[in-house]
Amino acid sequence: MSADAFAVYRGLDIGTDKPRPEDRRRIRHHLVDIVEPTARFSAGDFGRAADAAIADISARDATAVVAGGTHFYLRALLFGLFDGPPRDPTVRARLQQEWEMDPGALRQQLQEIDPASAERIAARDQQRILRALEVFELTGVPLTTHWQRQRQQLRYRPLLTAPRRDRTDLYARIEARVDMMFSEGLVDEVRGLLSAGVPPRAHAFKAIGYGEVVGYVRGHWDLDTAVARTKHASRLLAKRQLSWLRHLREGHLHWVAPVEAGGTKDLIHLWHRHLEEGGVS
Repeated sequence: MSADAFAVYRGLDIGTDKPRPEDRRRIRHHLVDIVEPTARFSAGDFGRAADAAIADISARDATAVVAGGTHFYLRALLFGLFDGPPRDPTVRARLQQEWEMDPGALRQQLQEIDPASAERIAARDQQRILRALEVFELTGVPLTTHWQRQRQQLRYRPLLTAPRRDRTDLYARIEARVDMMFSEGLVDEVRGLLSAGVPPRAHAFKAIGYGEVVGYVRGHWDLDTAVARTKHASRLLAKRQLSWLRHLREGHLHWVAPVEAGGTKDLIHLWHRHLEEGGVS
């Protein structure tokens, strides 16, 4: 089951590195290609869809394997979402106007009132930055504090693992991955989505690589700049993800070797031990 925030969108194939069709025919995948790219798929939507998928998998006496890197989605799955205040149109409109004038100022404001959220949320993720500021303004309590209060008991008992890679190797893989995305036709994929009516400001285009290509297609920068910006954004995301994994609060994380270095064997060993300890939800 995918926990990627953008693999849910149909048509975003190359940039999200979706499983190949033959792999999806061989092994059933969940939460991939489930909404149109014009839609807005939230963490709450993911939590509900993930619960349904896990129930379906369990009903078939199978085990759910959740793969992906969206922290907010994993948190929503394991702890559920707190009942935040409803959106205030007046507050949201003002924040939206301030964002359009100076997004950096709002980012700095979030850093001052809720450093943990500022660290977790991407600098260009307007939706989540504005929501975090809105929650603080309406409740007087930082979003991170609401989440900490929400954490009581895990809704599932997962085995959490991640591959341990040298930073140099990780960045080299990012560089190669981005080059492959563009060589495999990312630009044509984005042009096709735009031609199909997906607006340039659609949430789906916030995925790394897509926004950069939209900027290229619309003439804001050249192709080399789009590639460079995609690599830079990918490295920043990797840095944030590593920071999150090192301070994971959703459970104990087991670092394992990469697949090419014997990680599969380590993972199988961990899984058997997990079962022996009763770690089945």
